[in-house]
Amino acid sequence: MRTFLNVGILGYGFASATFHAPIIAAVPGLRLHAIASTRPSQVLGDWPDALVFDSPEALIARDDIDCVVIATPNQTHHPLAALALNAGKHVVVDKPFTLTCDEARDLIVRAERQQRVLSVFHNRRWDGDFMSVRAVLQQGELGRIVHFESHFDRFRPVVPQRWRDSGEPGSGLWYDLGPHLLDQALQLFGLPQSIGLDLASQRDNSLADDWFHAVLHYPALRVVLHASTLTASIAPRFTVHGTRGSLQKFGLDTQEAALKAGLRPPHPDWGVDPNPLLLTLANTEQQLSTHQRNVLPGDYTRFYSGFCDAVRLGLPNPVPAQEALQVMDLIELGLQSATEGRRFAFPLPFPLP
Repeated sequence: MRTFLNVGILGYGFASATFHAPIIAAVPGLRLHAIASTRPSQVLGDWPDALVFDSPEALIARDDIDCVVIATPNQTHHPLAALALNAGKHVVVDKPFTLTCDEARDLIVRAERQQRVLSVFHNRRWDGDFMSVRAVLQQGELGRIVHFESHFDRFRPVVPQRWRDSGEPGSGLWYDLGPHLLDQALQLFGLPQSIGLDLASQRDNSLADDWFHAVLHYPALRVVLHASTLTASIAPRFTVHGTRGSLQKFGLDTQEAALKAGLRPPHPDWGVDPNPLLLTLANTEQQLSTHQRNVLPGDYTRFYSGFCDAVRLGLPNPVPAQEALQVMDLIELGLQSATEGRRFAFPLPFPLP
């Protein structure tokens, strides 16, 4: 009996090469066994022991594949995940889960019918800065939170030639970074009462949205989610205001940059972030003082180690598909809001078919 799970990845673009493959390879209990790609030389250059298939269907048909990772263009997530689930595979889908809520619900039903684990790669739950902000909020140091702002700003003035910027269904920044920011907000505050979204295409020759500004409305709290590709002077990654003080965090989690540079976990400094949290707190006399706090190390391997334990041991799914469905609900409501120029209420939960 094997002591590990054989994992197959569909697609070998940026997401697979930068995130999925090196993280899977770093997790005990998982073996990166096969990759479906039209670029076999690149795959074998990075992973010489992996099997390479020229189509997703050929990989999924293998009896020795236990888990399939869907890291293909967004509009293919649903059909490929459905194919893998129907074949009896456990499945990880890269974010966004699907293009629509109906597609997401269909996959959840298929996974339950097949009794397979279905998870979505919301890896930024394991960003060190996010985990640190969550710890501060859980400890109540800022009091009751009234304003939470999450930015993912970059300066990329030239539109790259890739499907994410093509204007095809599922392209654009709202589908790319929106799921990350929405998922983090839901982890902290739960479902909002409503959402308002503004989208724009600001770069020369842009075919898809490359700027968004979303506001999630809670009874007294406002959550602002913002992303841009034309921000040369970067705003704080997180800004939080409460009844007892405020928090700021500059700079992004370091894991993506490390993976792009070719580093792989485990590494002595993996996930270490040199940019501290900045806390400005009031004492009993309402006098303010600012101090720094180190950021917890980030660790994306925790997603795949959790997925491995969910499959092998029946432990909780690190990102249940139902939680990813809530993100898709907000993605769709946001698009309606941007189209009609008004706020949309979040609907009450309704049962799956």
